[in-house]
Amino acid sequence: MCRHLAFLGPEEPLGRLLVEPEHSLYRQSWAPRRQRYGTVNADGFGVGWYAEGDPAPARYRRAGPIWADLSFADLARVVRTGALLAAVRDATLAGADGEAAAAPFAAGTWLFSHNGAVADWPRSLEPLARSLPAAELLSMEARNDSAFVWALVLARLRAGDTQGQALTDTVLEVAEAAPGSRLNLLLADGTTITATAWGDTLWYLTEPGRRTVVASEPYDDDPRWREVPDRTLLTASRTDVLLTPLKDPSADAAPVPPKETGT
Repeated sequence: MCRHLAFLGPEEPLGRLLVEPEHSLYRQSWAPRRQRYGTVNADGFGVGWYAEGDPAPARYRRAGPIWADLSFADLARVVRTGALLAAVRDATLAGADGEAAAAPFAAGTWLFSHNGAVADWPRSLEPLARSLPAAELLSMEARNDSAFVWALVLARLRAGDTQGQALTDTVLEVAEAAPGSRLNLLLADGTTITATAWGDTLWYLTEPGRRTVVASEPYDDDPRWREVPDRTLLTASRTDVLLTPLKDPSADAAPVPPKETGT
């Protein structure tokens, strides 16, 4: 349960994306408009961003609510970026792991966030835990469901899967092991955004050739925002957005609708 956002475009101050809009991620920490589960996202927050010439993102994370961090306002006012991923958190288990449990999680060039919850965690994913090398489990930043889902995604990325394939296979695997899970995943690498809509809201706003924003919910009332259908993989760059339906492993066999392209 959280709200998250990823951005690609011309360099802008963090605050212009995360604080200034009328229904910004900052405001969504206490007054989300479209959140289906939970009402307040006060169990931590984080932002990861990319600086020109450096492929490894920087991160700023805290265990408390974003509105209580007076330093963040100054940071957001002056730091500029052309790519970011940020999240405000409503913890499945409040207080667990503190700052380490706040998204975005990071490895190499990747930033990752999970909006949702794994059903019957952690018992439901014990078989999947045995599929990961011990080193992967021991290196998890936190001991919560989001960090474990990130470990599954990261193992696939390191094995050579594309970002879309890594998210797709992880969502389908977790959904089969833990039916009823909500698995809105968000992954960025500084040049692309990959996301899944699985059990909660996801929207995107694009100005082709200039900027793309993918978010749990719109941060303003711009009519160009488009909602991503549930059970969908989104892949985006600065130039286009591609939507691909995902097959729910618990559903009966049915024809797969054609791919959609958003502009």
